[in-house]
Amino acid sequence: MNICVYCGSSPGNNPDIVDKAQEFGKLMAERGHSLIYGGSSLGIMGTIADSVMVNGSEVIGVIPENLFKKEVAHRGITRLITVKDMHQRKSHMAELADAFVAFPGGFGTMEELFEIITWNQIGILNKPVTIMNLSGYYDALMKMIDHAVDSGFIKPKNREIIQVAETLEECLELCEQA
Repeated sequence: MNICVYCGSSPGNNPDIVDKAQEFGKLMAERGHSLIYGGSSLGIMGTIADSVMVNGSEVIGVIPENLFKKEVAHRGITRLITVKDMHQRKSHMAELADAFVAFPGGFGTMEELFEIITWNQIGILNKPVTIMNLSGYYDALMKMIDHAVDSGFIKPKNREIIQVAETLEECLELCEQA
């Protein structure tokens, strides 16, 4: 499978998340999966990419020109695709991916996560979306989403688009079941 991982270009301040990102990359490679991601060498993004590469699987990064020029592009991966802007990046990543995983990250990660959920909701695509809830990172977000369901703004069937994994193995199993 080609698994698209949305994650932070920062390492955050919880070293366990960085360790889990490295472990996830290793597990992906051991199971023969390729990584599709945002193409950065920084933070959680770089950690997962490096781990997948070191463990013998393919990594495809998709990065907008303006970020490439800021020298954050990961030049040690299998293939680095440069696109014009963020819209092209997200579209190209979605085309390449068989499944999507959200690791901890900031606004960019959450924006990509919500866009891919929405694309599933309105039928642009039908691919699994899994939130990797490391150290309870996404607990508050899931509570907000469930509140939106209870308030009638998200249909229960659309809430089912999002799967939540508490372990790395569970995350990969949810991707593979699709």
